[in-house]
Amino acid sequence: MGLFLLPDSLGSKQSFNLVRRELPITTRYLIRFSILLLRQRTWFITLLQALIVLGSLVFAWLLRFDFSLPDRRVLLAAAVVLPLVRLATFAKFNLLHGWWQYTGVSDAWDITKAILSGTALFWAAMTILPAARGFPRSVFILEMILSGVFLSGIRLLSRVVAESIRTDEASGKKVILIGAGFAAQMIIREFTRQGSGYRVIACLDDDPTKQGIRIQGVPVFGPVSQLKAVLRERHADEVLIAVPSATGAQMRRFVDACNHANVSFRTVPTLRDIIAGHVTVSQLREVSLEDLLGREPVQIDLESVQKGIAGTTVVVTGAAGSIGSELCRQILDYDPARLVCLDQSETGLFYLRLELERHQNGAQVELRVADVTDRERVQYLLSEFKPEVIFHAAAYKHVPLMESNVQEAVKNNVLGLLGLLDLADQEGCRSFVLISSDKAVNPTNVMGATKRICELILSSRPPNGMRCVSVRFGNVLGSNGSVIPVLKQQLRNHEPLTVTHPEIKRFFMMTREAVALVLQAFTIGRHGDVLVLDMGEPVRILDLAHTLIRLSGKSEHDVEIRFTGLREGEKLKEELFYEHEKVIPTSCPKIKRTSGTPKEWSRLSRQLDELRASMNIDGAAPVRAKIKEIVPAYRYLENLQEENVSSLLTENLARRASAHD
Repeated sequence: MGLFLLPDSLGSKQSFNLVRRELPITTRYLIRFSILLLRQRTWFITLLQALIVLGSLVFAWLLRFDFSLPDRRVLLAAAVVLPLVRLATFAKFNLLHGWWQYTGVSDAWDITKAILSGTALFWAAMTILPAARGFPRSVFILEMILSGVFLSGIRLLSRVVAESIRTDEASGKKVILIGAGFAAQMIIREFTRQGSGYRVIACLDDDPTKQGIRIQGVPVFGPVSQLKAVLRERHADEVLIAVPSATGAQMRRFVDACNHANVSFRTVPTLRDIIAGHVTVSQLREVSLEDLLGREPVQIDLESVQKGIAGTTVVVTGAAGSIGSELCRQILDYDPARLVCLDQSETGLFYLRLELERHQNGAQVELRVADVTDRERVQYLLSEFKPEVIFHAAAYKHVPLMESNVQEAVKNNVLGLLGLLDLADQEGCRSFVLISSDKAVNPTNVMGATKRICELILSSRPPNGMRCVSVRFGNVLGSNGSVIPVLKQQLRNHEPLTVTHPEIKRFFMMTREAVALVLQAFTIGRHGDVLVLDMGEPVRILDLAHTLIRLSGKSEHDVEIRFTGLREGEKLKEELFYEHEKVIPTSCPKIKRTSGTPKEWSRLSRQLDELRASMNIDGAAPVRAKIKEIVPAYRYLENLQEENVSSLLTENLARRASAHD
């Protein structure tokens, strides 16, 4: 059967002629009548409703007098008065428009009010008019009921016609929804509107109580595991995952089902984004790696964070980076008086400004280009803004790069921190939060070792009125220069995916989640604390590569994965705690406090002075040696090679002794 589009394109003769050649005569007349209803012609709508009112009056009269027409003079008088009264009340309640394809509960309520008020006016008029005396009281009631039913019914019929007869059903995409909850209902309702380009043909849901029901005419079948079987019976072009509250494990199962059925798929936004008003349910998007690795939403004590930040001046160093920029966004939600964003990247600050202009919330936002190792510049800025809180996210973080730039890593990460701490203390800063790394635990690289030194500085430094807290956590998804953006770029360029080792694992968490927990740690941390975020279970990079291939719509057989070997400074698995550290729970389940033995500040200060002096000696070896003196757990390439040689010698001696025996 030919289908057509309502209401706009049906105004043309060409559109109607297209369907007239293919449809039965009764259907063609129904379509022609629907066109008139939905064209929004006021004169036709007014005439139609007047006829409905007259028909209701005559039908009520027939019902009252056993289908006879006595007292025709009274009936004729009523036939003149009633339509005028009804149309006047319809105009009052805005019922003379023709947008009946959008009829809803509000229209039904307007009809009810118009009918009741019109009946009251009609009764008053019939009481006054001499020619209308003797009008049966029961007809007042019958006509009122019949008019209400017919007026509502014609609108409902128009909406049904508008939503069920459309050309895009023939040409639009057929989709199957995973999920049969509120999101699925909203999507089905949205897709029935004109021009959506989609038609929902089935829903799948694991809830057995929903199976067999219909949602706005769309049948709900069995669990998601039956997707392939349903696709064999009902061809669909795409699957839409309509479960905005899905966990990472659920999303992985949905994606696996779609891949197994060899069908393309997308998803609705997350429940968090929908509630926040950032997006609507119908704004479909591709499934992302964040969806598959998603964890339970972070529950933080908003009141305590608000109390710590509201009305204060907050400085964020490294503000243009992944963690720093998210810190700026979230801090603005807690009403600081002023937010000062420091970074040495001019371009990064430019784009940060564009983004923060939409989220200022009345706070004064200042962006300053500055290098944290430039003591004079930092001193000038801190004396200008007098911050109460500093979040120090500025650091060199790329492991292999820092292995060949040891002095710069120490200068930026360690000496920059020391200078910033001294200046912050001088300017009366109350709280200082350091962003640390899981690479600080048993480090095998300079970057991790410098982060451990930073933790030791904050835990050993005398308070002097400034509370210092370190927050340790692993990788965040999609951070600048991390493995995931590199793999995505390789996929886009149709290059082999490079993974260093089949068994290499890393901790991952969402940037938004990590920063929310950093803010919570800021409120609960005591001076000298090293707080560690709950990172969940480590993830194999090889598994991430396979997942990215599937999400890209490619077959795993079509994309080569090349193992390049561990890079300098890398280890197979990161750790969150030292063996000697005691793990203590905090008021936040996702944050743990470590209890270690802090270094004596005078001794650490002397070692830091020696570390600074070692940077004036040629080569990285003296610097590495001083780092190891401060962090005995630090193992670097030469150290590892010595350990391997020693181990081999021990094994050979043992073998010789065994052979001699």
